[in-house]
Amino acid sequence: MKQDIKNFITNAIKEDIGLQDVSSEACITMDITKKAKVISKEDCIIAGIDIAEKTLNKIDPKIKIKKSKQDGDKIKKNETIMIIEGPIKSILKAERILLNIMQRMSGIATKTNRIKKIISKTNSKILDTRKTTPGFRMLEKKAVKIGGGENHRFGLYDVIMIKENHIKACGGIKNAITKISEYNKNNNYSVIVEVKNIDELKEVLNYTNHINRILLDNFNINKTKKAIKIIKGRIKTESSGNIDENNILEYAETGTDYISLGCLTHSIKSVDLSLYII
Repeated sequence: MKQDIKNFITNAIKEDIGLQDVSSEACITMDITKKAKVISKEDCIIAGIDIAEKTLNKIDPKIKIKKSKQDGDKIKKNETIMIIEGPIKSILKAERILLNIMQRMSGIATKTNRIKKIISKTNSKILDTRKTTPGFRMLEKKAVKIGGGENHRFGLYDVIMIKENHIKACGGIKNAITKISEYNKNNNYSVIVEVKNIDELKEVLNYTNHINRILLDNFNINKTKKAIKIIKGRIKTESSGNIDENNILEYAETGTDYISLGCLTHSIKSVDLSLYII
């Protein structure tokens, strides 16, 4: 994980700065020391401060950072998040990179926290998905955690998740689960099986000794209630598909254990942050 973050920062710097910041080189003849502050222009849950700090240190170890907030803190409009002091050229090089990171992560954390509050009186937990920005998944999932959600699988490598196309490719649910069980004899992966309807659910329930969770895909509220009654707590459940802030409480109240939301990462509004030289 630490190396992944280092690689991300290195790539972000290469992408934005390249060989040099020609704007600063053209107009700033003396690299004097200046201070700058990062503020939020709206209420939010702040996220990405630690990554921003690592980015600043990578760009120029001479930059000093005084943090007034920590990841996960509630921020009010116009509050100062951190004060940066160092060579002005270095600060300007870092400006857009650190703002991009913090704005997106804070947007995700804020939305996650808002949705979590909606279902706070239930036992359901919020999960993210793999519907993330290429190259940014690690930080987007980190932001979900900061906002109070939980992470689903990180990729195709850490959980066996059997979806509709896997079932079709294997020739049915029984064949798919049989092959998974054989594969897992020499491995120890958690197994999630997606079902599209009540008939598939009933079939999967014959194999609860071989799987860890059933995903109810695109079940409406009534079908979800029916499914939960059929399952009777024999296995963990996850609801997914067409769930948002408007209907998530109804799903949570059915008793489903997890609710996965692609909207936590694929369609969020970044928080408006700014950096000002002072």
